[in-house]
Amino acid sequence: MLDGSMLDDRALDALFRNARTHNGWLDKPVSDDLLRQVYDLAKWPPTSANCSPARFVFVRSTEAKERLKPALSANNAGKTMEAPATVIIGYDLEFYEKLPALYPHADARSWFAGKPAHIEATAFRNASMQGAYFILAARALGLDCGPMSGFDNAMVDAAFFPGGKVKSNFLCNLGYGDPAKLRPRSPRMSFAEACKIE
Repeated sequence: MLDGSMLDDRALDALFRNARTHNGWLDKPVSDDLLRQVYDLAKWPPTSANCSPARFVFVRSTEAKERLKPALSANNAGKTMEAPATVIIGYDLEFYEKLPALYPHADARSWFAGKPAHIEATAFRNASMQGAYFILAARALGLDCGPMSGFDNAMVDAAFFPGGKVKSNFLCNLGYGDPAKLRPRSPRMSFAEACKIE
């Protein structure tokens, strides 16, 4: 926080402690305006040199869902078809072309151009972070999320990113979750199990 204050428990519960990965959805639509609001929050957190490589495709129409369905694993197909919207979080392998505008303080484009391994690692890492920011933004605006793997990346890329410069990373169903379809919450590791201070 800019003034050093903390979010209250209600906000922390909504973003973290009580937020769940949903697999069942209420029949309640998600508007274009709300999807824009989610992105307009999610675009602000940091990425390396402000590179912002994530690209988002919102799959909501019946036609788009039918294009997505063949790429989904059996476990993910039903819940994805039921979700009001599904976002494909991808990463742009030509993100560096936008760096003159996004990072005008230096010749950041030259840090990446012609360096495919560096491009891939930077794009994937930062788009993954942006996908996590997106989930927090969606939760902050009252949406539930169902992030997932369990799909054929090549099929998704062919259907939604045919130019080849953008690759799919993960999917996230969006909407208003059905609490009756939640499983018991799985445990998390303690600080002592996952962390150390040196």
